[in-house]
Amino acid sequence: MVTILERPRQQLAEPLSTDLPDWIQTLYASRGVTESNALAKGLEHLLPFDTMKDVSKAAIRLADALVAQERLLIIGDFDSDGATSTALAVSALRAFGALYVDYLVPNRFEYGYGLTPEIVSVAKAKQPQVIITVDNGIASVEGAHACHDAGIDLIITDHHLPGNALPKACAIVNPNQLGCAFPSKHLAGVGVIFYVMLALRHELRLRDWFTTKNMAVPNLGQWLDLVALGTVADVVPLDNNNRRLVHQGIMRMRTGQLRPGLQALLQIANRSLKQLVASDLGFAVAPRLNAAGRLDDMSLGINCLLADNLDTAMKLAAKLDILNTERRAIEATMQAQAFKALNDMSLSEPATQAAALCVYDASWHQGVIGILASRIKDKWHRPVIAFASVGEDELKGSARSIASVHIRDVLAAIASHHPGLITRFGGHAQAAGLSLRKQDLPAFREAFEQAVAKCVQPDDLNPVLYSDGALDSAQLTLDVAELLRDLEPWGQAFPAPLFDGTFNVYDQRLVGGKHLKLCLSLPDSPVLINAIAFNINTAEWPNHRCQQLYAAYRLDVNEFRGRKDLQLIIEHCRPI
Repeated sequence: MVTILERPRQQLAEPLSTDLPDWIQTLYASRGVTESNALAKGLEHLLPFDTMKDVSKAAIRLADALVAQERLLIIGDFDSDGATSTALAVSALRAFGALYVDYLVPNRFEYGYGLTPEIVSVAKAKQPQVIITVDNGIASVEGAHACHDAGIDLIITDHHLPGNALPKACAIVNPNQLGCAFPSKHLAGVGVIFYVMLALRHELRLRDWFTTKNMAVPNLGQWLDLVALGTVADVVPLDNNNRRLVHQGIMRMRTGQLRPGLQALLQIANRSLKQLVASDLGFAVAPRLNAAGRLDDMSLGINCLLADNLDTAMKLAAKLDILNTERRAIEATMQAQAFKALNDMSLSEPATQAAALCVYDASWHQGVIGILASRIKDKWHRPVIAFASVGEDELKGSARSIASVHIRDVLAAIASHHPGLITRFGGHAQAAGLSLRKQDLPAFREAFEQAVAKCVQPDDLNPVLYSDGALDSAQLTLDVAELLRDLEPWGQAFPAPLFDGTFNVYDQRLVGGKHLKLCLSLPDSPVLINAIAFNINTAEWPNHRCQQLYAAYRLDVNEFRGRKDLQLIIEHCRPI
């Protein structure tokens, strides 16, 4: 049963803006914005790069490499953050004048994640003099040794949480490492490499590089479309700095200032540039980009982002779209299997009594288990790890967690108390990955459930939606919906406004087989409002006996054939 609670509100010492209604300012305050400067979204308000540990070291080494025209190799990751990070590093370095820049992304099915010794062996064929990791590397102790042994200088750029031992490198740029004074700890991998490029441009200016080469100094704003996509796709918290990065990227995209690959992905997803919002990047573009890394080779996605014309980009985007359709079919089968198993288990040992869930099937695709874990987490509201087989003896798991459980810390505790049980792990507070031996799954499942049980309270396992209150008929308008859209970006740790209230029901019908289309009105208003609830329980809805319902909802702008209308997106509803 979903509980709807009013979001805690914080009093403002003084108004944030004279241009915003008081209730909008209350929305901001409840999300931690209590000073007017936090509303500023201009690039001049971005945090400076010079407080980031080792960023100057990285810039100096890269500047030396450009002067000597050394061979540079980017080692990326196989998700959207990794793809955007790789594309940004390659294209920015080339724009700065590097002649020999290449990239390599480990195939997840052959080499797994990150800078492993095996991927260094593959990299050596390209004869790099400097390797730069993006969105990975902070845990690659063995891979760093392999670079050293091969005589390759290593620069690590990452944002994942570091372990007890750091790899040896010329520079490690990661806001989450010990001793880094950079105020924002929530940069995505693409944000970190963006800041490295800011520092590199500064270093090259000091050396009069652009003047000597008769080059225009590159405007790094041209890469903010990639920064926005990677930041939203990796679901990092949208603190003040990340909101500025995402806002600037989206504003550029809305005015047509975006690379052909992103334009192609948005076009194939049928998203309007002029009406673009952060959720379009997260739910329409990122899945198509991720599909390459999940089912095939992320090089396809990176090449799409690097394409220099729309025709080439559209061909690559079409392939990504086909892969995404295939991914959705695989996911649907896996989800049906997992949900059935968990529902069957509830007959004798309710899944709802377990503090955490581990699921595994020998037929599952390792590229899709992350999405499966997320779906199970959303339905049962507890930490979940989904496993897939890798060869005969190894399992790879993808973990997703709820707000009250730091999943990487849980894995670290298990590794500490049960040495050798987990062979490898890493990640964030809400998402992580791990490997273990197949025969150790029962022992790990028990250890995982016990570790989670120690750090949760029963109420933590009950889903809660936080509402910003009720809206009256004067606020339930298209103008207010457009105002909230203009206040984008909303996202992780800075959620889009959610409201709740009672409505009269005039019409209800299924669309697309699993979505509920509604026509509603406030009890004291004759104005009819369209609404939609996605992926509803078809055993409960449509409910034609229901004449009134209680709903938690968001405001949206529905545009069809040039006409805009207010639409409510129903997050939860129940008949009255």
